[in-house]
Amino acid sequence: MFSLRGDAHKIYLQLKKASYKDRSFNGMKKLIEVEEIQNFYSSIDSDTLKKVYYCMIKEKNGSGIIPIIISSGPWLFLLFSNQLQDFLFKDGSLLWVVFSIIYISILSISVFLHFHERSWSFVHIEIIQEILHDRKGIRGKACGSLNFSDDICQQTQRFFKIRIAFLIELIG
Repeated sequence: MFSLRGDAHKIYLQLKKASYKDRSFNGMKKLIEVEEIQNFYSSIDSDTLKKVYYCMIKEKNGSGIIPIIISSGPWLFLLFSNQLQDFLFKDGSLLWVVFSIIYISILSISVFLHFHERSWSFVHIEIIQEILHDRKGIRGKACGSLNFSDDICQQTQRFFKIRIAFLIELIG
């Protein structure tokens, strides 16, 4: 199913296709995977789940090292540009083509991994927040500690639930 509208629209199309065939949505691979994660986190006690939540926040923020490395590469190449040019372009060599392909491949893979890791960490964080909220009425950081009104909290939660569906498709 090809669509230029993005991954969230692909999930919608898959759901729509399943509804036309009178199939259950529960058989979709992406939904099964999320349900497995939810069931696992639901089996963990709240104190441990809070610690897991903090670890997930750390992982989400730690995945920012990839863009730093990617953006520092060109500066390093600029620093050694004369030596790099002498090496890559000596005697009509096509070594620059190999170097360019390797560099662009590493760059592309790094960017993909960065967003893949971040999307998974967001999924886990949202699932954990929802479970903790359901258990004790604990609100996520956006609602509880900043004293927003319940209306704003509900809008934020709806936004994140829509965002989870998008992120699940992105990582799948």
